[in-house]
Amino acid sequence: MLESLRRAWRLPDLRRRILFTVAMFFVFRVGTHVPVPGIDASVIERLFKEGTLFGLLDLFSGGALRTFSVFAMSVTPYINASIIMQLLTLVIPRLEELAKEGEEGRKKITQYTRYLTVVLALIQAYGMTVGLRSAVINPTWGNFTIIALSLTAGTAFLMWLGEQITEKGIGNGISLLIFAGIVARLPAGAGSIGTYLAGGRISWFNLGLLVVVGAAAIAAVVWVNEGQRRLPVQYPKRVVGRRMYGGQSAHIPLRVNQAGVIPIIFASSLLTFPLTLATFIDRPWAVNFANWFRMDRPLYLSTYAILVVFFTYFYTAIVFNPNDVANNIKKYGGFIPGLRPGKPTADYLTRVMNRVTLAGSLFLAVIAVMPYMMGTITNIPGLYFGGTALLIVVGVALETMKQIEAHLVMRQYQGFLR
Repeated sequence: MLESLRRAWRLPDLRRRILFTVAMFFVFRVGTHVPVPGIDASVIERLFKEGTLFGLLDLFSGGALRTFSVFAMSVTPYINASIIMQLLTLVIPRLEELAKEGEEGRKKITQYTRYLTVVLALIQAYGMTVGLRSAVINPTWGNFTIIALSLTAGTAFLMWLGEQITEKGIGNGISLLIFAGIVARLPAGAGSIGTYLAGGRISWFNLGLLVVVGAAAIAAVVWVNEGQRRLPVQYPKRVVGRRMYGGQSAHIPLRVNQAGVIPIIFASSLLTFPLTLATFIDRPWAVNFANWFRMDRPLYLSTYAILVVFFTYFYTAIVFNPNDVANNIKKYGGFIPGLRPGKPTADYLTRVMNRVTLAGSLFLAVIAVMPYMMGTITNIPGLYFGGTALLIVVGVALETMKQIEAHLVMRQYQGFLR
């Protein structure tokens, strides 16, 4: 692996991409320390001691919410906008046509997603500002507007930053920004556990149990993310001119976790948005809603797990189209043994993909809610972010490593995966 890293560093193009990504991480971390004007940070700090919702939001922002910086909302509005646009693509014919038009159509949809991100960010920013009016030094509507615009500008900048990383760096920019925010919070989390251990709040046995379960969970995440169901495909021999083509066997790799880390990010973002607004609304129904959906309540955990399963199926249906795969196999004269080309092949692919996705989605749901249960068993507070962080960090690391691998393979170098 070290030899592969050395060879990767020697490639000028890959080296520029890696350095650009690291530079964008630096910009992101600097931005988390740029405070929003007119906010009393000590009031925000007290709110983190009263509940876990702010801690989860702070996890995605890389600590920016705790200091209430311009990046306090992180990329959550962009993720919500992406969910809405993907849902609208399935029900609005015009958007569906754009999605099928190739690169130009995707650019148009991306532009609409940006506009929707700004609108959602402005709504969420106003909700946060009004809800946290006790932290505003001079609570007037003029100051509320300035704070909301500052937060919206921060989210828009992060959206642009993520797109730049995707285009000029390595990996998916939005996922890498969330990854950077989580990794930046790990030292503080480790320090908190050390404090609990030194103060006698937790025992060495509890810490050892956490380490063992965490290591097993990481291994399971890697195993499931790399797991595939390979369907054999036969291509008959055919003569073109004086040459003979085909007559070979291939396979279709159906990944167990086809959606990657997207379901856990979508589910977390979709749950935190209404919970954030409900927390800030001083009405009895909003208080009851926030209490019922507290992160340690069964209703929240069950809803969280259901959303993870739903988004796993939803995103898999977007990225994997059985009809297109079946048509491509038929176009090149191939067939799956025992099945006729065309619709029977597409139906078979759908059935297999649904079964494989069921296993992957249930695994993601278990990993997502497991930290809450582990927090109860080990009495270690602050483990609410464990499943989310684990899935995102491991998943994004694997995907980024594969992109570096692809660059190395294109240049005939041996990569990381052996």
